[in-house]
Amino acid sequence: MFKKLFIFLLVFGSYVLAQNPVTVDQLSKHVHFLASDKLEGRLPGTEGGMAAANYVESQFKAYGLQPLTDSGFQDFKVVSKVELATKNTMKVGEQIYTVEEDFIPVGFTDNKSLEAGVVFAGYGFVIDTDSLKWDDFSGIDVDGKWVIILRGDPENSPHGGAYYEHSALRKKALNATDNGALGVLFVSGPEYDDEDELMRLAFDQSKSNAGVPVINIKRSVADFILAGKGTTIAELEKKLNSDKKANSFEIPVTVSASAEVNLVKVQTRNVLAVLPGSDETLKDQYIVVGAHYDHLGYGGRGSGSRTPDTVAIHNGADDNASGVSSMLEIAEYFSAMKTKRSILFMAFGAEEMGLLGSKYFVNNPLIDLKKIDIMYNLDMVGRLDSVDKGLTLGGTGTAEGLEDFIKKESEKFDLKVKTSPEGTGPSDHATFYLENIPVLFFFTGTHDDYHTYRDDSDKINYEGMKKVADFAIDLINYHANNEEMLTFTEAGSKEERRSMRFKVTLGIIPDYASDSGGLRLDGVNKDGPADKAGMQKGDIVVKMGDKPVSNIYDYMARLGEFKKGEQVVVEVLRGDEKLELNVTF
Repeated sequence: MFKKLFIFLLVFGSYVLAQNPVTVDQLSKHVHFLASDKLEGRLPGTEGGMAAANYVESQFKAYGLQPLTDSGFQDFKVVSKVELATKNTMKVGEQIYTVEEDFIPVGFTDNKSLEAGVVFAGYGFVIDTDSLKWDDFSGIDVDGKWVIILRGDPENSPHGGAYYEHSALRKKALNATDNGALGVLFVSGPEYDDEDELMRLAFDQSKSNAGVPVINIKRSVADFILAGKGTTIAELEKKLNSDKKANSFEIPVTVSASAEVNLVKVQTRNVLAVLPGSDETLKDQYIVVGAHYDHLGYGGRGSGSRTPDTVAIHNGADDNASGVSSMLEIAEYFSAMKTKRSILFMAFGAEEMGLLGSKYFVNNPLIDLKKIDIMYNLDMVGRLDSVDKGLTLGGTGTAEGLEDFIKKESEKFDLKVKTSPEGTGPSDHATFYLENIPVLFFFTGTHDDYHTYRDDSDKINYEGMKKVADFAIDLINYHANNEEMLTFTEAGSKEERRSMRFKVTLGIIPDYASDSGGLRLDGVNKDGPADKAGMQKGDIVVKMGDKPVSNIYDYMARLGEFKKGEQVVVEVLRGDEKLELNVTF
């Protein structure tokens, strides 16, 4: 009987493979549609983005999978851009200026008006390190005033330099408000921008504003303000760049200005469908197989494009039409099979904006997250190198025995597999890892076309995609039918990815997309300073020492001020409760 059953299963398994194998032709068909000019870069909230989501849903339906919601979608809204509102004015004395010609609000401005005196505050630096000291606010009273601050830094090197990390506009504005300024006027010197173009109004992925009006003005406006001091922006920039020390002073002029912008929200969606499990006990447990379908639209400044000065359709064939296409072929393969566990297939929206689709799902789960055995994420799997056939598989340390299992299974395939234990990373699997869910991240590497308009369908290695998809199917099939759930293990620190820039670390995972009025914690690293102080996931940091924290930019600026061994009181919100916690770095 057993022999007959074994032969039947072997024949049936071969039949299934013959019916729904992953094919190069199908992979190519999916990629060519998703990465076509017709979809215009699949930006969230656009017709092209919606067309991509609808395409995935239609494929799920054709495979006979069950939609997880009535529509097959999980809708949510994201901020797509910043636009001018109606109240943008500026007047210096009797001189009236015009928005978009003489000035423009900066994207992170607060919508406020201010009539006040003016102080020139150089580059807006507050630097106190072992190798560099520069304070543009020392010895000058900016309380209640506008401050004029130069963009850039004395070096303006494209490769960074000593001042680079101090030159961000958010940080300069924070330095000004920390010293009592109620408005900031940014201006470009000729060495920074000879053409003196006004900044493009752009959303920097944070809904939190500066708390004061922040405006970019033309040099002609700044020179008019400076006329009574007998100097110009060009002269001041030259002197600062030469002397490399503060040269701040008050200007006997009153500026009256208003700044107002709107954050434009658009609707986007996750696409979700389930292959129900066949085992009465295990069918309530899930394997998640996901890939993000969004990309950068037409690119441009603030989009994440690596060619920000070129506005052209960014088709994102590898990033991530390749991952979605592979996920679809995997879904079709399993649709003709029965697995003990259920398999949830997901196409995430708004990954490029900060993993927003996957974050929305885990914050608004449609299944019990504790019932997810493992999450598979396919992101950029279309450029397998034909020479060394290298595939990086991340997350192999996130469950007991997973690393050994991967290495053993990879021997069956014509693939060179490089494993990485960490569960964090710049893609949607990190969201699940932070929920203590084991993850596997499939990735064939970056390339010169990454996040540019050159990432097109004709550059994809479709044979390589098939190899990766077949390998993923083998692993998924095992996890979908294994009797025991995986045991999660922490692999790689869950602390902030940018901590290497600082002398100290708090030991947290920040929620980069939060609009909570502080810095929400996505996770707390075990035995780190935050954990020892009693911080918890979901806490909102609102103050470090005596300085407020409104967003990720404030947090990074504050963190850079502390030294190892220093103690500081960190104020957090936990629900309706405000706590003061003692942190030792």
